[in-house]
Amino acid sequence: MKKVSFFRSIHVKFVIIYVLLILVAMQIIGVYFVRQLEETLRTNFQTSLKERVNLLAYNIVEEMEQERTDEDPTLEEDIRKILRDFGSVVDISEVQVIEGKSRRIIGTSHLNQGVVGQRTTDLRITQSLNLEEDQSSILIDRQSGHRIWVLSTPIKSGKRVIGAIYLEAKIESVFEQMKTINKIFATGTAISLLITAVLGILLAQTITRPIKDMKKQALAMAKGNFSRKVKIYGDDEIGTLAVAFNNLTKKLQEAQASTEGERRKLSSVLSYMTDGVIATDRKGRVILINDPAAEMLDVSRETVLSQPIVSLLGLEDTNTFEDLLEEKESLILDYSTKKEPYILRANFSVIQKETGFVNGLIAVLHDITDQEKIDAERREFVANVSHELRTPLTTMRSYLEALADGAWKDEEIAPNFLEVTRTETERMIRLVNDLLQLSKMDSTDYRLNKEWVNFSDFFHRIIDRFEMAKEQNVTFKRLLPAHAIFIEIDEDKMTQVLYNIISNALKYSPEGGQVTFLITEEEDRIIVSVSDEGMGIPKENIGKIFDRFYRVDKARTRKLGGTGLGLAIAKEMVNAHGGAIWASSQEGKGTMISFSLPYEQSEEDEWS
Repeated sequence: MKKVSFFRSIHVKFVIIYVLLILVAMQIIGVYFVRQLEETLRTNFQTSLKERVNLLAYNIVEEMEQERTDEDPTLEEDIRKILRDFGSVVDISEVQVIEGKSRRIIGTSHLNQGVVGQRTTDLRITQSLNLEEDQSSILIDRQSGHRIWVLSTPIKSGKRVIGAIYLEAKIESVFEQMKTINKIFATGTAISLLITAVLGILLAQTITRPIKDMKKQALAMAKGNFSRKVKIYGDDEIGTLAVAFNNLTKKLQEAQASTEGERRKLSSVLSYMTDGVIATDRKGRVILINDPAAEMLDVSRETVLSQPIVSLLGLEDTNTFEDLLEEKESLILDYSTKKEPYILRANFSVIQKETGFVNGLIAVLHDITDQEKIDAERREFVANVSHELRTPLTTMRSYLEALADGAWKDEEIAPNFLEVTRTETERMIRLVNDLLQLSKMDSTDYRLNKEWVNFSDFFHRIIDRFEMAKEQNVTFKRLLPAHAIFIEIDEDKMTQVLYNIISNALKYSPEGGQVTFLITEEEDRIIVSVSDEGMGIPKENIGKIFDRFYRVDKARTRKLGGTGLGLAIAKEMVNAHGGAIWASSQEGKGTMISFSLPYEQSEEDEWS
């Protein structure tokens, strides 16, 4: 999971917000406090000086209205004496007294007395005399660069303005005090913010600690660990949230256990199903495929996930995913090649939510290759049986109709017709007997009556029987071991196997030909072979001669009285004995039919 950066952490955000709130609050308070303090200090400073000026004005009025003689000091001298004492105040830079009518300076506290007697042109003095009210302002002294307060106040005698007092005072001390107070306030603010930050961190931890625990628990839950619990630090809202989080963890653990159990059941069912199962999402992409389905389609489970199902099944040229959603019948998927057939049947089922919204598709695959092969063989078998029975019956009906029409009276024709009818009847009997024999072998309760037999002697007796009864000019060649070979077999069934094989060899042997009989011993089996010098079997047909009703030369086989079931019966009986049967042939040179039987050398030693 991506780590949260430092400045995006809720812990840092909480502390920053807390500090900013304190800072803003203190700045607002500071601005208001400083302004009020500055106003108060300035007002007190100005009020104090105004009180002094008022007292000065009172003394000057007395001097200006006093009647003077030649012996008395002049007005300017008296005023200078008064101003000398007044100008000794620390904050006062200069005080001037101006006569009202003439605008003439009649006194100054400045060391330079040269301005006395001069007419003033100061606008503030003029305004105070004309408006009869105080005029004041704060200016910057050009020489020192400090702020000074300038005041011009009228001197009244009753309701009459008789002059004005002009005052310059050093107000820089007030602002120096404000600088000191601002520094103290800034230092206090910094200390307060530091303490606030520390307290904010401690307070934030009380909130972020349980949140961090919940984050760790959420990460553990994402990894499948539901055993961890969130620590509850109190009964407040965060504590309640922690309790709810622990309850959620428990519910999720139960739900996950239930889901995992169902998933295992489903996985077990899908794994042990013999049918292939494929599941898709709502867009038709494969999200699940079990092993049988992967084997049926010869694909890897990892490579087909997210692949469209129509492409996986090879239906992209004929069907779309929407067609499969609406498909009600099974689809036959033919993957047959020239060498071997391979056919699957696919059934589709739509996955729907309760709202009816299509959420995916389930495809179930069945391998019906054997079933189709059996059905084809069954149809071919029925057709062959019908044909094999119809041919002799048609022949018999024709001859019997001829006999019924009067041919029985002809002493030359009637015996031939009856002989043909008898021959065809025997042929049908052989066919029915062979069919019954195959039917018994196909049944589940088929049993062999095995006993130990010296196979060499047993084979010699079978060959002797054919050699005595043969009608063709065919010689027998025996390549059999002189010693005893004891095999556990059903003697009657093995007699029928050898009878069918030898009969075929004699049927296809030419006049003057040779039939060879051979027994080969191997470690765990013996191989019995019968070969002729007949016309042979084409290479492409060699694997079909053990199929039921199969004939290489159908016309010749029927002429020789064959049913087409002899080698099929031999194959079933050999397989029942635990052996195998096969054929090898060269066209124009002959055919060899061979079969194997289990053979244990130890048993032979015991018999010997």
